[in-house]
Amino acid sequence: MASEATVLSVEGPHGTREVRISSPSRVMWPALGLTKLDLAQYLIDVGDAFIAANGDRPLALQRFGDNIDGEQFFSKNPPKGAPDYIRSVKVEYPSARSHPQLVIDEPAAAVWAAQMNTVVFHPWPSRADNSDNPDQLRIDLDPQPGTDFDDAVPAAIELRKVLEEAGLTAFLKTSGNRGIHVYAPIEPVREFLDVRHAVIAAARELERRMPDKVTTSWWKEERGERVFVDFNQANRDRTIAGAYSPRALAHAPVSCPITWDELERVHPKDFTILTVPERLRTVGDPWASFHEKPGTIDMLLDWWQRDLDSGLGELPFPPDYPKMPGEPPRVQPSRAKKDK
Repeated sequence: MASEATVLSVEGPHGTREVRISSPSRVMWPALGLTKLDLAQYLIDVGDAFIAANGDRPLALQRFGDNIDGEQFFSKNPPKGAPDYIRSVKVEYPSARSHPQLVIDEPAAAVWAAQMNTVVFHPWPSRADNSDNPDQLRIDLDPQPGTDFDDAVPAAIELRKVLEEAGLTAFLKTSGNRGIHVYAPIEPVREFLDVRHAVIAAARELERRMPDKVTTSWWKEERGERVFVDFNQANRDRTIAGAYSPRALAHAPVSCPITWDELERVHPKDFTILTVPERLRTVGDPWASFHEKPGTIDMLLDWWQRDLDSGLGELPFPPDYPKMPGEPPRVQPSRAKKDK
């Protein structure tokens, strides 16, 4: 949609930057009439908390050709013409190929990404200067068909206990859809495979405690009406929507950090690009202390080894990954049984 460009003044650590927004009246969320300018203003309003959560990390941008109902694609490296305050860092992908990946360090960079029709921001769990070693353990509680956010709530509460027993402090946020993301700050001294194994160990322990409510089954045909603990989100180059990132859903939700005290009385639809700025002004950022006391995954890795010793092995990797040591066959169980 053709429209007169707008220039926004964005405050940041290096002073005020002027960011040009072309087609500011382009409607990004048709159901609400929210525009690209609304998106850019949201990112200004939450800028400090957004950068605290997502800055200084390799980042993928989920961009849209027109609006959230149209064509979408992912950008990983800075496009030509990016301003000089946009940087990149070389990262290694599961294929062993390396490539520069975008990093944002200030609110103006997020607003620039909105100018590029970015709606969802997908940060790595590791820092730009140490991209091989995550400083966040992330667990995605994904309600399966027949379940919803309310089913993920008790799973998150029990998962918090599991992580506390392993010496970790758990934080949480809404996914922006039906799920819950549980994070724990960790010392960046272990590589991705170790962190994946730590996540699997925590997931299996949660599944033992809530077998009728929680599953680690990778194959959808085996999950039933339970909450899936998506351990594969812990892999290298696997990301979920960052804290305070908008989501490409009709009601313009945000993946929003919340406190544990709030968990049982909120709903993910409470948090949108229209409501979250005021929430930050009045409630504050529940993740403000996120990195104050990072823990280690040592105990979780002890649990992983315990499970290995008892006969529980590796779990399937994503289909685009190379075959990994100890991985079971990548074929759904019903197909394998039929072929046999």
